[in-house]
Amino acid sequence: MDFTLGEELEAVRDLARQIFTDHATQERIRAAERSGTGTDPALWAELASAGLLGVALPEDAGGAGLGVGALCVLLEEQGRAVAPVPLWPTLTAALTLAAHNTSGLLVSGAADGTARLTLALEEFAPADPAHPRCEAVRDGDGWRLTGTKACVPYANGADFMLVAARTPTGPGLFLLGTGVDGTSWEFPDTTAHDAAGALVLDGAPAQRLPAGSLDTALRLARVALAAVQTGVADGALRLAADHLSTREQFGRPLGTFQAAQHQLADCYIEIDALRVCVWHAASLIAAGEDAETAVLVAKWWSDEGGLNVVHRVQHLHGGIGVDVDYPVHRHFLWGKQISGMLGGASADLETLGAAL
Repeated sequence: MDFTLGEELEAVRDLARQIFTDHATQERIRAAERSGTGTDPALWAELASAGLLGVALPEDAGGAGLGVGALCVLLEEQGRAVAPVPLWPTLTAALTLAAHNTSGLLVSGAADGTARLTLALEEFAPADPAHPRCEAVRDGDGWRLTGTKACVPYANGADFMLVAARTPTGPGLFLLGTGVDGTSWEFPDTTAHDAAGALVLDGAPAQRLPAGSLDTALRLARVALAAVQTGVADGALRLAADHLSTREQFGRPLGTFQAAQHQLADCYIEIDALRVCVWHAASLIAAGEDAETAVLVAKWWSDEGGLNVVHRVQHLHGGIGVDVDYPVHRHFLWGKQISGMLGGASADLETLGAAL
């Protein structure tokens, strides 16, 4: 299988890398962390102006129509820079809506940056996101949602969200505004890198999306997270390589020691395997083929391999690795958080085993 990027995706990669390098500076990232939203609005506007928010979205919604391949390219570059913008939830939600021909205005808004979307798929305690406990009941032509959703990414500042809930006939996906009646938010004192919050629903009015929407959202979310994790791990490895080539011990660079070289080699192998898994899954989705097992493999590798890489990199940095004034701690934070999203490695293996 040929995983070489074509000219269009290479152009997306190069432009995204340039923008993230120029704008996702340590000072800007720190400011976003202190803002309470976890985002850099100026960087978001720059991505919209460059047309990058729409590269994966359909042309009839103002996008470039490059699909899930462009999504993966863009998210890997974001992960490499640990850039504080709500790309994966917004674009995953928009692609889900577009795949089921609904809420075209929101898809167009996501493409030009005027609409921010997020996903409320997870819940507290052991729970399969494909089988939510949050309850949806009929209310005339609409629905009412009651329950609690955990770890909703970039919740502060989102306009709309897609929420997984169960109905009397099975699980489904619902669209609702972030500030409608019956919704409230709880944010922990120490926030995650994406300022995730818990969503409490008490009879919140919502619109049910077409059948199959939840499966689509989960499939795209898993691939998206794996793509971000690929970039996070690769960015961490580059920091480690730079550090070990300049930091000396016993009169020579740390990178010349065999033990350190072995650690870097293991990281390289993990990242390369993860990237192959991501592109295998993305290629199957783009071709409209059954991608369930490939997606779960990519997500498992991002949870297991991605976490291995950021652990090794932090270890190779010694005490500097836990200094919050040094950038590598952000790669560890992102990698650790992503490794537990949508269930984590053990849950992915269980779901994969059931699928097989």
